[in-house]
Amino acid sequence: MSSSRSERGLLLVVSSPSGAGKTTLCNRLRREFENLEFSVSYTTRAPRGGERHGVDYYFVSPGDFDEMIARDELAEYALVHGNSYGTSARRVHEALDRGRDLLFDIDFQGGRQLRRKLPDDVVLVFVLPPSLVELERRLRARATDALEVIERRLRVAREEIRHYSEYDYVIVNDDLDRAYEALRAVYVAERQRTRRQRGAAEAVVSGQGSLLMGAADEGAQEGR
Repeated sequence: MSSSRSERGLLLVVSSPSGAGKTTLCNRLRREFENLEFSVSYTTRAPRGGERHGVDYYFVSPGDFDEMIARDELAEYALVHGNSYGTSARRVHEALDRGRDLLFDIDFQGGRQLRRKLPDDVVLVFVLPPSLVELERRLRARATDALEVIERRLRVAREEIRHYSEYDYVIVNDDLDRAYEALRAVYVAERQRTRRQRGAAEAVVSGQGSLLMGAADEGAQEGR
């Protein structure tokens, strides 16, 4: 679905513990809405198999990352699993001003920072698994991580889930199609908020004003 909107964009933050289905849901949303761009983060971790610089992440050294922080170039940043992640402030503001929407795959730390800096532009969505038992089953079923990695992810998940109340919306992913429809509904509805449609609304109001004035003039002439 395409769009030629000129109004201000929005920042859609989707967070979840690993294994809750966030990536699948976000990829599906991006495929449907071409105006929704993925926000590519900077990270100090090494690339994993198949990851590309500038597509999946911008891979930088810890020193370069620290310099970006010192120059106040990051809209948000956080230390996750021993590695630093952050988002370019310039890219965020450029997207918003161009009327483009950005999709963020970040945790509660990053979402909290964006909300503090850009409260009118951020929409926070937290995706929950049906239960921690189901989350563990999903992580083990992937068979891509060592046992100690799975256990660490579960510990982190318990901590992340405690922050669900900081989010605007919570979606329980017990059925992928139903969870996607909920995420889609949030995005579509948030795009229609008055503050995001103000430009379009004012254009209509201005046009109606001209038409009504013309109609009033015609009516006045007919009455004479």
